Amino acid sequence: MIDAHFHSWQLARGDYGWLTPSLAPLYRDVQIADWQAQAAPLGVTGGVLVQAAPTEAETWFLLRQADAASDGPGQPAVLGVVGWVDLLAADAVQRIERLAQEPKLKGLRPMLQDLSDPDWILQDRLRPAIQAMVDCHLVFDALIKPAHLPRILTLAQRFPDLRLVIDHAAKPDIATKQWQPWADQLSQLATQTQANCKLSGLLTEAGPNPAPDAARRWCEHVLHSFGAERLMWGSDWPVLELAGRYAPWLHEVQALTGEQDSAASQAIFDGTARRIYRL
Repeated sequence: MIDAHFHSWQLARGDYGWLTPSLAPLYRDVQIADWQAQAAPLGVTGGVLVQAAPTEAETWFLLRQADAASDGPGQPAVLGVVGWVDLLAADAVQRIERLAQEPKLKGLRPMLQDLSDPDWILQDRLRPAIQAMVDCHLVFDALIKPAHLPRILTLAQRFPDLRLVIDHAAKPDIATKQWQPWADQLSQLATQTQANCKLSGLLTEAGPNPAPDAARRWCEHVLHSFGAERLMWGSDWPVLELAGRYAPWLHEVQALTGEQDSAASQAIFDGTARRIYRL
């Protein structure tokens, strides 16, 4: 079983602009061993470590952490890393090609949700870098909000061979019961492209102390839209701790998918992540 989305960070590195003392549950150093302690008792055997800072330095930090992580008996292994690179840098293509030589580097994630211009990803200056991602077989993790969905549809149509993964189902505002246009636009993306999606981060969008099934309607729509073969489960731990805990979130998604056949469950909790990230 694979956790397709977890984080590790070290506050002293100083490049996590979003991570402030106001986020008290998260404002601490988080080691890969801390994730392993959460995941191992639940049968998780591997995971994908995802960037949390818009710096290439953090990407190299994560790669070194992943290489050094213990993966002894009973310890989940870090099977891949999703990093960050400046896609607008003059030497972006060369940077991407260099990172792609790292065996555990599986994808890149521009933090689109934090940019003021929702059309940023569609500018022509990014074409060489995105094409380099295609050529290097890297996944494009889309950290987006609902407003970005039409832009990601355009991106997918421009680069049909780009491996796209929508993080956190585009983060609908579940706390305010946001449904449209998120629901229709997510379905359109699923129907018209080969994009994949993560069942992750949705409980956090339901606000603090949500009911256990607060995100169920949205999860069901994601499952209906993409189907099991294009879905992967992720904890988004420790960000998940803003709303819940590791085991209950895993069990909630397992209950949601329990009505599926064993092949569908295998895809969501293992096969899709292995295939898309080449784990």
